Amino acid sequence: MLKLEHVKKSYDGVTILNDINLEIEDGEIVSILGPSGCGKTTLLNLILGLTDADSGRIIFNGKDITDVSMEKRGFNIVFQDYALFPNLNVEKNIMYGLRNNPDISSKEEVQDLIDLLGLREHLDKKIDQLSGGQKQRVALARTLVMKPKILLLDEPLSALDGVIKESIKEKIKTVAREFHLTTIIVTHDPEEALTLSDHVMIINEGMISQYGKPAEIVKTPENEFVKEFILRQLEIKKNNIYSLFAVSDVLRNPVNTTERYAI
Repeated sequence: MLKLEHVKKSYDGVTILNDINLEIEDGEIVSILGPSGCGKTTLLNLILGLTDADSGRIIFNGKDITDVSMEKRGFNIVFQDYALFPNLNVEKNIMYGLRNNPDISSKEEVQDLIDLLGLREHLDKKIDQLSGGQKQRVALARTLVMKPKILLLDEPLSALDGVIKESIKEKIKTVAREFHLTTIIVTHDPEEALTLSDHVMIINEGMISQYGKPAEIVKTPENEFVKEFILRQLEIKKNNIYSLFAVSDVLRNPVNTTERYAI
């Protein structure tokens, strides 16, 4: 279990995170959701160990890791831009972290991971030959061969479109379940967070607005910010989709539709 207790962080006298308390069970997928500048990326960096908290504690499996370095925490991150090596092919990118730690994953485990993420046909390709979704899967594979204790994802779907985005969402879910891997995702997209996660933490101005299961957040928003930022966005998207289907019905059945609504 990962616990954050009364975590605070500020820069140049400006409070970025204020009294953050959080518990994440092993194997859960949790999204940190909020608008730009709310503190969600800072929180991700605090968990990773890239940034130090001003106060509070970070506890992992009963051990206080607040002052433990990033290298010794054993958490890994997939950055928004994937940070792949353009001079290496896909296979060498995946294997890169094992150069100095060859015993972390066996050859069989690496091959199983390649198959799980559907990358076998791309192993000899250079990074610039891949689509955005393929790059995301390579970045995931490179991280997972290192067997992280927690997987952190920074806006993993923001550069992807449509069907590719849905495919990657399913891959993330599959990986989390297959490896019982605690996965923490930063996103600004309510639909992404609510359809991908076991729990969602909504941050506004450095404070937790609500933390709960997706269904709880949709059914019982705890404040106006959640209603406006989360539910209003979803309502607009729903109405847009409904209107598209309504237009489609009119085009398919112009006579019947006209008669149906005749005055």
